This record gives sequence, structure tokens and C-alpha cells, in this order.
Amino acid sequence: MKRLILNFLLGTAALAALYSCKKDEKYVYQIGEPKIELKSDVSSAHFGDSLVFKLHASDQEIALSTVKVQLFFTDDKVSETIIRTKENGEYSGKILIPFYKNIPNGKATLKFVLQNISQKTTEQAYEIELTRPDFPYLNLVTESKSYKMEKVGPNEYAATESFPFSVKGYIHAPKVGAQGNEMNFGWVNNAVDFGSITEIPFSNSTSGVYSIKFNTLTYAASPFIIAYAINGTVYSRIDDDHFKAELELKNGEKVTIDGIEDLKDWWIDPDYFTQKSDGTINFNGINGKYRVTADFKMKYFVVEAMDGANLATLKADGTGAIWIIGEGIGKPNIAANQVGWNTDKALCLVPIGNKKYQITVKAGESIHKDNINFKFFHQKNWGGEFGATTISTESDLIFIGTGTNGRDSGNLGIVAGKSLTVGESYILTVDLSQGNSKAVLTVVKK
Repeated sequence: MKRLILNFLLGTAALAALYSCKKDEKYVYQIGEPKIELKSDVSSAHFGDSLVFKLHASDQEIALSTVKVQLFFTDDKVSETIIRTKENGEYSGKILIPFYKNIPNGKATLKFVLQNISQKTTEQAYEIELTRPDFPYLNLVTESKSYKMEKVGPNEYAATESFPFSVKGYIHAPKVGAQGNEMNFGWVNNAVDFGSITEIPFSNSTSGVYSIKFNTLTYAASPFIIAYAINGTVYSRIDDDHFKAELELKNGEKVTIDGIEDLKDWWIDPDYFTQKSDGTINFNGINGKYRVTADFKMKYFVVEAMDGANLATLKADGTGAIWIIGEGIGKPNIAANQVGWNTDKALCLVPIGNKKYQITVKAGESIHKDNINFKFFHQKNWGGEFGATTISTESDLIFIGTGTNGRDSGNLGIVAGKSLTVGESYILTVDLSQGNSKAVLTVVKK
């Protein structure tokens, strides 16, 4: 048995050595005479085409391996097709001519590289004239309908219709020429790009008749007018449903919100704003800088205190901000947007001055009537927090957890046998006037 194993190992080693020699020999001694004969016209094409080619490949001495068809923009290889060539004969295929932005009409190089099994190669290069396709029209495809975009200039297209102020859709280009392909342009990384059908968020300052435009050379598109503003500060886009503005607000000043046509249907946070019967909105917080995020999905404004370029945190002197994280509370309602233990949803209590902070909740809507489990934090994240030794209350409705009374230290709960009255509002105020370690919570029915 040992002899058989030894013979097997020796035989394997010998074969490996022989193969290695042949492999080295194949690399050193390339034989044969591969030849290419192009059978089709490849002198011109459009960007975006699938260019068809035909050729005859042969080698009278040794078997063929592959033919590579490569497209070069100057020295950069931008596309390649590889065909397995088993025997002498005619072969055909396609190579994609990429459609890139800001590439003008011009010349490129199409290279054919034929290789036989000994790795000997031959190549032929051809100059090809590339032009951008002249689309007769484009289509703006939205969820509800398609709008035809007429050609209004070189590479420039526009659809002029009575549009709403916000239009979401992608752009579709028809096939041009026998070798052309249909193309799509959509939203990628906050810009229009080729090959996507993600909706482009066009927006205008008002609804009505206006033009949506697109340039197939530069990918420039319009309009992207952010039609939303608060006190003249234009909102910046976070995503399709969220826009934010950061600005200085003053207590009691009128707040003007522009561009939101259905503002009357939005929930206005009573902590930060007072809305009068005539629709006028005034700010309730102390003077300072705030981030106001417009949530178009839930139709309300998230207001958060700031300190310079960052969200505010509680300072040692009791100024700054207090945040809520936990269960049983949420704005505009707990059914759709409970905070939970997601710090991204932490609620910022409105600073009302004199180191006091408050939040107004409505039982059955923004707070559970009989089951809560949230606490107050020093920041919109984990870190500093108010525990059983740093906050107290004399409320007969809400108690503060100690870790042994049914809630963790500092977590709030509803007193056993009690509940909040559904439909009624309650103001929770945290007073730090005696120091951050002697916070006092009051609960008052509004």
C-alpha cells in the first residue's frame, strides 16, 4: 500500500512538472498565424447603439481561441465583447457604444483582437465616427400618465403643460436607427443619470403652465425650484418627503410658510406654534436657532432646538434642550409615529425660558392614556439622562420610575388605577431652575 501511495505521489509530481513545462513553453513559443477579415461596415454609430459586426477568423496552423472586440475613447477602453472562436469561419456579434454625458460627437477606435490557443494574437483597429442620437422626442413618464417632450434645440427637450407644482417621473428616449436602443434617465444620488427609472423630483414655485426640460448631452434638467420656505429661508431637500430649514426664530413672531398648497391640512405642533382662526401662525419658543423639518408624508413640522450648526444639548447651567425617547408618545400621533427607542425620532421639548421645557400631548392621540414608558434625555441620542435621583414629580397621574416600582430609573409611567382622559390635552413641564440634578416635572391638564 505504501508503495502504491508513493508511486501515485511521484506520478502526480511528474505530471505537474510536465504541465508546468508545457505551460511555460506555450507562453514562450507562440505559433500559428491568426487572421481577421472584417465583413461589416463599422465606420459610424450612435452613442447608445448596439453596433453589429461580422468578421471571418482563421488560422491555418493551430486552433483559434477568442476574438475580442474593444471600443476605446482615446486611450480608455469603454466597452468590450468577447466571442469564443472554436474553428475557422464567420462570426458576428454586438458591442455596446456607451451613452455618457458631456461626450460630444467625435472619433473613437474599434479594435479587433484574435487569439489562437497558443496565445498568439493579431489585431486590427478601425476609426469609428460616433454621434449623439437625434431623438425625435422624449417621454416624461409619471405614475399617472406620460408627457411628450418635444425637441426645442440641439439635445434639448421640453414638455409644456399645466403641471402641479411637484412632478415626479423618469425620462424615456425612443430607439433611434436600426442599431439603437431605448434609454431611460432617472434620479441617482440627487442628480439625473442614465439607466435609471427612479423618479426625478421636478418642482416649480407654483402649479400651472410651465416647462419641464432635459438635455440629453449634459443631463441638465429643470425646474428644481424648492418651492418651500419658512420666514424667507428656503427649505433644502433631504429626500422626497422631507425638507429642512435652519433659522433664527423669535418668541411671538409671525411665522410665514410658503409653497405648501395644502398647509390647511397639516398638523401644527401646539408646543412650538399657535395657529389663529385666520390661519396666522406665531412661534411659541424662546428666541434662538431651530431646525424646522417639513414632513410631507405625515404633514407636520418637526421643530428642534439648535446650538450653532448642531442640534442643542442640555448645558450645565440648565439651558439648551431636553429630549424624549421611549414608548407611548409620538408626534403627530402615536399610531403612525411612536418614538419608541429610536433616537432618530427623539422629541425636542420646546424651551419656554427660565430653564423650563415643555411638551403638550393629547391622550389617545399623541400619548397613550394608560401605558407610557419614556424618559427625558440631555441630547438626541444615548448619553446624559434624567434618572430617579435627578428628577421628581408630585403628579397624581404620572410617576417616575425608580427601578423597583414597575419602571426603570427615570422612566415615566401612569399611576396604577389612573388614566389620562382620552381627547384631553396635558402639558408636561420640566423645570431646571434649581439645577440639572433637581429637575421637577409637572403635569397639568390643559
